[in-house]
Amino acid sequence: MFSFIFLSIFTTLLLATDTAINDTQDRSNPRAFEIFLTDIRAQARKQGISTATLDAAFNGLTPNPKVLEYDRNQAEFTLNFWHYLNSRVSNKRLQKGKISLKKNQDLLMRVYQKYGVRPEILVSIWGLETNYGEQVGKMNLVRSLATLGFDLRRRDFFSRELLALLKLIDEGKLPLNAKGSWAGAMGNTQFMPSNVAAYGIDADADGNIDLWNSLEDIMSSSANFLNAIGWHRGEKWGHEVKITADFDFSLANINLKKSLNEWHTLGVRLTNNADLPNSNKQAALILPMGFKGPAFLVYHNFYAILRWNNSILYALSVGHLADKIINNQTLSSKPIAQPSLSRDDILSIQTKLIELGFNAGKPDGIAGPKTRSATRAYQKHNALPADGYVGYQLLQQLQP
Repeated sequence: MFSFIFLSIFTTLLLATDTAINDTQDRSNPRAFEIFLTDIRAQARKQGISTATLDAAFNGLTPNPKVLEYDRNQAEFTLNFWHYLNSRVSNKRLQKGKISLKKNQDLLMRVYQKYGVRPEILVSIWGLETNYGEQVGKMNLVRSLATLGFDLRRRDFFSRELLALLKLIDEGKLPLNAKGSWAGAMGNTQFMPSNVAAYGIDADADGNIDLWNSLEDIMSSSANFLNAIGWHRGEKWGHEVKITADFDFSLANINLKKSLNEWHTLGVRLTNNADLPNSNKQAALILPMGFKGPAFLVYHNFYAILRWNNSILYALSVGHLADKIINNQTLSSKPIAQPSLSRDDILSIQTKLIELGFNAGKPDGIAGPKTRSATRAYQKHNALPADGYVGYQLLQQLQP
């Protein structure tokens, strides 16, 4: 996965509108990509990007079909909570995170004092994004962003990122052949070009924002970005809780916040059965694998992580890995051995819900808000726990 990219396509756990992925881009016309680049060139010149940079960047440029393949098959689309968490928060990544925290403690504490982001959060993001710098990406950024900009699914977003990248290159801040992820993200914590420009910090004062080799720049830039998008110093991201069997599962919604006192009244407790703190602090309850899976109360800083990478699975993994790095905290809920859904499975669910009269939006194989809303309506209609979870059990229920 990559960072700082606010995608509008998500699994049952992602925040966005249901958006059909448009796979009908006319790539049979050899002139289509050239026309797209001509338009980008015109926009770039208006921004003052030199002709020399544009000529060098676009010379012999062609779309990269592998980029679109990666785009359509992200882990958040295909893995359920337990599969995703276990693959991301591995023992190897945990142990390396503890070593990285200890090794860089002085630097991380200086960054914390300035920006208010706890060291373990920065280390966790570093680990999840690139396995502590081991997997920063080897794909040409200009080609990747041009490919995604040419594609219809998120043309405006990726075109803007392509222009931001070209400007960084033109200003001498990045090399023409800069490499990164298939989605155009770069460096140890995977900044998109626009965020390099807006939030990158030359912390070591060497004249460059080096997100590949300078840990001072990497950690300062990452903390600066989190701080800018709303991180609150000294606050937790969230924690696991317990709910009763008769709980109103429709209240589990990332967009529905209640005070801890209200959640207490509704029967939410800490995992050791202790009461929640007596507080009006606002939190949302999320059930990342439905009513049979774990439950989490999440606070303001959880939403800051979501602004970094708009995936609930990712944000939970960041928080959980950070907790394990700092105090070996484990989850009390037991893993559920349940298959993840494929895009075809979700497409089948959407089609069946629509056939039954529940508006799941345009079938696209991605379970966004409309699909979850239709799922809740179906569950309520059939006297099932209305958790809105689009998972394997729902697939089975909808089969003839």
